[in-house]
Amino acid sequence: MPQLNPAPWFAILVFSWLVFLTILPPKIMAHSYPNEPTPQSTEKPKTEPWTWPWH
Repeated sequence: MPQLNPAPWFAILVFSWLVFLTILPPKIMAHSYPNEPTPQSTEKPKTEPWTWPWH
């Protein structure tokens, strides 16, 4: 049963994780979004009460 021999599969696992952790993050972090978020003000806008004609 070759699946139980950990020698080649462990090396493939370690190598693939090294590729994922060294090559892919800089490529992902270099991506720029077209709409950068703008910081919102923490002040609440002043609201005016509505005058409803209930009568």
